[in-house]
Amino acid sequence: MRVILTFIVGAFLLGAQTPEAPKRKRILAIGQSKGFQHDSMSEGIATIWKLGKETGLWDTFLRTDTELITKRKLGANAKNLDYFDAVFFFTSGELDLDDEQKTALLDFIRKDGKGFLAAHSGVDTLYNWPEYGELVGGYFDLHPWNQFNAKLKTEDPEHPVTSHFPKDFFLFDEIYQVKSYSRDRVRVLMSLETTGVDLTKKGVHRTDGDFAVSWVRNYGSGRVFVSTLGHTTQAWEHPKVQKMWTEAAKWVMGLTKDGDATPRPKPAN
Repeated sequence: MRVILTFIVGAFLLGAQTPEAPKRKRILAIGQSKGFQHDSMSEGIATIWKLGKETGLWDTFLRTDTELITKRKLGANAKNLDYFDAVFFFTSGELDLDDEQKTALLDFIRKDGKGFLAAHSGVDTLYNWPEYGELVGGYFDLHPWNQFNAKLKTEDPEHPVTSHFPKDFFLFDEIYQVKSYSRDRVRVLMSLETTGVDLTKKGVHRTDGDFAVSWVRNYGSGRVFVSTLGHTTQAWEHPKVQKMWTEAAKWVMGLTKDGDATPRPKPAN
């Protein structure tokens, strides 16, 4: 009997000392196209799902509609924004959002302290809602060079989202030009190295040679990460780009506490 009791007590204490697994975060990934239809959209939102599974850090809820972007109570087991820790947009055009949903999305970030991520055409979205442009830091303004083997430079090698990248590297992708964008509002992590790039090409509107491709910002009490990479399958399959999205998701959801988002000017060449 004593042996049995000793076994039971020992098993109880062992179980009591076993730490609980950390609660997984939740990302709502929206892949709605109301403008240009990107073939890589499926690849993009599936990559966010895959990275959550591989790291065990978050579960991803994939949607092609915007119904869950609300603070209203929803029926039929539908979840609203209160259920999530971050929202990911790989979108285009004027999405199906009413005024309540727009306010709910902004408050989710700036008041609730949650996260927001936007990939590629996430900046080719909601032009008729200026507050969205303020949130993401600018809007798409053509891709003058279309798809090419772009040389990208890491401007912030100390930030956890980009610390694994070399000083510069090549990636075959479609590099966006962004308007209504200013380094006074965002901290650029990566940008296009313009040496050897035709800046006189038709459609090039920026005269400052500033073509940011990934940046972060604080928005109220929340965090925002944007990367215009992701038009090509190669971009989504690139191991270092996938690592970037993993670290970005961790950063916007507060799993990584460090990572300065203070805006700063373009570094001198």
